[in-house]
Amino acid sequence: MKYAYYPGCAGKGATPELHQSTMKVVEGLGIEVVELDRFNCCGAGVIGEADPDLAYLLNARTLATAEALGLDIMTVCGTCQGVLGGANKRLQKDKDLRNRINQSLKASTGLEYQGTVTVKHLQWILVKDFGVEALKKFVTNPLTDISIAPFYGCYILRPESATGFDDWENPQSLEKLIKTIGAYPVEYDDRTKCCGFPVFLEKEEIATGMVEKRVSSAKKAGGDAMVTPCPLCHMGLDFNQKSAEKIHQEKEGANKRLDMPILHLPQLIGLAMGFSPESLGMKHHLVSTAPLIQKIN
Repeated sequence: MKYAYYPGCAGKGATPELHQSTMKVVEGLGIEVVELDRFNCCGAGVIGEADPDLAYLLNARTLATAEALGLDIMTVCGTCQGVLGGANKRLQKDKDLRNRINQSLKASTGLEYQGTVTVKHLQWILVKDFGVEALKKFVTNPLTDISIAPFYGCYILRPESATGFDDWENPQSLEKLIKTIGAYPVEYDDRTKCCGFPVFLEKEEIATGMVEKRVSSAKKAGGDAMVTPCPLCHMGLDFNQKSAEKIHQEKEGANKRLDMPILHLPQLIGLAMGFSPESLGMKHHLVSTAPLIQKIN
């Protein structure tokens, strides 16, 4: 089992603990990855709004680089999965578009994309390629008595035509993984809603309110922590939780705190595989993971 690893921007930049924990988990599971040495930002949907062909060109470069290796792409970012995966589906289906983009791609890089690559998030790989039954064999530290609130966010589910991995209305892949490692998946309405991260640049007050709603919903449902497959969701829910707490206290009382650890998916899996919190980069979080670790241990 071998993949071209596409860390994206946040996976090694703003959230380096995501890359760190991913490497621990894939190595522990025996999944071979080759990190792409020529890749660029997927555009996060923003570039496509201003210049669609540029967005296709940037993503085609990444896809063609993986294709030259004869490998499918593994991504660890829900946003990259949606944007890069969506561009890939369109390039595969629309031959005229692919030919037009290839003209620019070949002129600028010498590469061409033939449409043979599949983009797969680590979440997809663990559930469908590796399989939850196989994963169970690597669980040496089952997280029993721990309740985890899954948070899918937007791009890993929508649009369904770009992802095709899980039911966008009632996804179950994160729940399957949470059960596999011995924890309890919390049910709550906000698990498939936007974290608010894209809104911060324009309407910070609205975005902070969105964070409060997502985190307080998970907390009221009994979550000890939230887990997300998207580093942008992680940044939204972790980095901005202290600001969101002020809104929460206005609603619930001055002594009411959120204190909700936000885990990257490979961190959660890594804990169940027996890796230390330090080796998974859990000290990088703004919201302390120490109470969760203490409960696990």
